[in-house]
Amino acid sequence: MALKDYLQRIAPHFQAGGRHARWRSLYEALASFAYTPGQVTSGLTHVRDQVSLKRIMIFVWLAALPAALAGMVNVGYQANSAIALVGLDPPAGWRGEIIAWLLAGHDPASGWDNLVYGAAYFVPIYVVTFVVGGFWEVLFAQLRGKEVNEGFFVTSILFALTLPPTIPLWQVALGISFGVVIGKEVFGGTGRNIVNPALAGRAFLYFAYPAEISGDAVWTALDGYSGATPLAIAAGATADAWSGASPLREIIVGGVGAVEAAGVTWWDALLGLRQGSIGETSILAILIGAAFLLYTRIASWRIMVGVLGGMVALAGLFNLVGSDSNPMFGLPPHWHFVLGGFAFGMVFMATDPVTAPMTEQGQWIFGLLIGAMTVLIRVINPGFPEGIMLAILFCNLFAPLIDHFVIQAHTRRRRARHEA
Repeated sequence: MALKDYLQRIAPHFQAGGRHARWRSLYEALASFAYTPGQVTSGLTHVRDQVSLKRIMIFVWLAALPAALAGMVNVGYQANSAIALVGLDPPAGWRGEIIAWLLAGHDPASGWDNLVYGAAYFVPIYVVTFVVGGFWEVLFAQLRGKEVNEGFFVTSILFALTLPPTIPLWQVALGISFGVVIGKEVFGGTGRNIVNPALAGRAFLYFAYPAEISGDAVWTALDGYSGATPLAIAAGATADAWSGASPLREIIVGGVGAVEAAGVTWWDALLGLRQGSIGETSILAILIGAAFLLYTRIASWRIMVGVLGGMVALAGLFNLVGSDSNPMFGLPPHWHFVLGGFAFGMVFMATDPVTAPMTEQGQWIFGLLIGAMTVLIRVINPGFPEGIMLAILFCNLFAPLIDHFVIQAHTRRRRARHEA
């Protein structure tokens, strides 16, 4: 309560005419982060609703928390398994010192060992994302004389979860800067952006620094190494052969059998026992977040079902057509669902209310297009094995047009009924 009393006492200094009025945006950011704003709607008639923007952002952040925790545990599991099975050295540098200080060993069967190890990689990524992105948010709010919007609270966690654990921190800063400034602020800030800022930042890194972000090689959080799964290593791989391809890349070359031969089963992919970007690995954790978002009515179930339906329909069609030269034609829908970032994009990125259609029919169309386009990119263009990121960004651009045609269709039907 002492902090709240202090904030209320100094509030007049940050209002118009106060000696610190130019820093109002910074004050509002701190005050609204710690406590519910005290402002109320003025006027004679308004809608009273308990669901504020701040509450929505907190709910989405909480929904992403299971994926973050599962991702950290998996990062530690992958690395600790490699250390235990092959005898590779633990990471050096400041991360290694932190891990060594908190851990007695590197036991892949220990949830604590895995969590601490993964946190040593994820937490710095998230801190850099939050600090750098927050700086741009405050700067633009100051320049516009507006309050700092809570939208970045969600952008920061989603952007961090789309990254691999081994990405250099300077690239994290560069990516979130692009996402916030170019993906959102140049359009006027939260509510006016036409693409998802987190995905815009991730796409920038994808094309600017493909060696670190493209997924051609899988990521294990060991300094100097990145490569095959622990199960593959246990089967005979050595530190000298510590290299490999992501599951989607394996399928492009040898189909589902190549992934299973590398030691990754469908259940491993569902639970999160595979390498990949931090937040995309555990489909089970992502589905827990999806259930929470649907229960609280924060996310659109129409978009989620549409994305899933579009994927199943086109993947099933490719399965029927088949191909002797492209194994991706034979990838069944249930494997598309658990590989790459499909589930994460379906739950957290495609359902962004700002960049998705507002009409119910538009949400169905939007979801179906994303699901179908993801499969189309994965199967037809092996140069982009992921697909979901580009599909969502492309459909973001067409969301206003989808709403326009849906509204026009409704208008024509009402006019026809009236004239009849």
